[in-house]
Amino acid sequence: MAIRKDPKGRVLQKGELYRADRQRYAYKYKDALGNEKTIYSKDLAKLREREKELMKDSLDGINIYVAGKVTLNQCFDRYMERKHNLRENTRVNYIYMYNRFVRDTLGKKLLKNIVYSEVLAFYQMLLVKQKIAVNTLDTIHTVLHPTFAMAVRDNIIRTNPTDGVMAELKKDWGKNKGIRHALTHDQQKAFMDYIKNSEMYNHWHSVFAVLLGTGLRVGEFVGLTWNDVDFEKRTIKVDHALVYIYSRDTRDSSKTHARISKPKTEAGIRTIPMIDSVYDALQREYEIQKDFGFCTQKVDGYTNFIFFNRNGMAHNQQPLNAAIRRICDSYNVEEEVRAAKEKREPLILPKFSCHVLRHTFATRLCEVETNLKVIQSIMGHANIETTMDIYAEATKERNEEAMINFSEKWDVV
Repeated sequence: MAIRKDPKGRVLQKGELYRADRQRYAYKYKDALGNEKTIYSKDLAKLREREKELMKDSLDGINIYVAGKVTLNQCFDRYMERKHNLRENTRVNYIYMYNRFVRDTLGKKLLKNIVYSEVLAFYQMLLVKQKIAVNTLDTIHTVLHPTFAMAVRDNIIRTNPTDGVMAELKKDWGKNKGIRHALTHDQQKAFMDYIKNSEMYNHWHSVFAVLLGTGLRVGEFVGLTWNDVDFEKRTIKVDHALVYIYSRDTRDSSKTHARISKPKTEAGIRTIPMIDSVYDALQREYEIQKDFGFCTQKVDGYTNFIFFNRNGMAHNQQPLNAAIRRICDSYNVEEEVRAAKEKREPLILPKFSCHVLRHTFATRLCEVETNLKVIQSIMGHANIETTMDIYAEATKERNEEAMINFSEKWDVV
């Protein structure tokens, strides 16, 4: 392969050339929009200084950003690259929510062309057509609002098109519309009994017994190690979470690697008392692993994870949710047949995720405990309002029963 050189014998790099007719150097490149560009200089050293600036600008996205030709996707990626104070599990959640709901829709539009009414319509589409909960939309909004705010501060757009959108939507949808509902007592019992008595699914019993009996967040649960369990004091220490981080290219959600992160909030650092079902499940799991082996995976210095898959790797959220779906589908089919034979209405399990098990635990706790600070501490809620919302929903039926009893005993003179 021929080596290109200038008249002084210096080797020219990729993209560089020397125009003998004009006695100057040129550098050809493609800008962020894919357009071919050329810069010139009579001095090779100065040309290469400009090349370095172009490379840096390209990496930072400055040219396209300042020109107002940036898409929402590019702005979001820029925002996340500069957000260094996020905990890993929060960062994972933000990227996941954006990639799932925004990147292939609103994210492809030019930032300067997105207005309030378009954001409102986009949010309404997510609520109506995709049937996401208002709480889920709140998370999406939490990602989009600061992304647009950064563009406002950088003078790329004049106003933030997400300002006031959630307030308007909540007038129609209500604060708690779409909230995750806990399993009822009967549904909870049916779910756990079915797993326990199923030859196909009983290996999941300890997993869901602990999830349901502790109210742990999924990351906290899969990150549990045997070092966090004190059988003598019957407590579980929660001071970290295992999360799966997306690749550096935030558009590729298929490539992840495990990391240890602090809990979602400082309130998430806590000690949970073990109820009998959790104690028994962990004891049973420990005895099994003494015979068949413990988890040897190491993540950021942590090992001995309690729950792991057939490949010896700690669980993550998606397989757990998939297992719930399979179990519920199988149960519902069998329950339909049983109910028909017994001439009764079937007790059908709804579609739910691991987070509903946390919500179910919180609801059961609220049914027996009236001290909100105790509930908040066990759940690891940073905000007491979250605890109060769950408590209000959990005690609604009990309050109605109390008023009926009160009414029957009320003696009007």
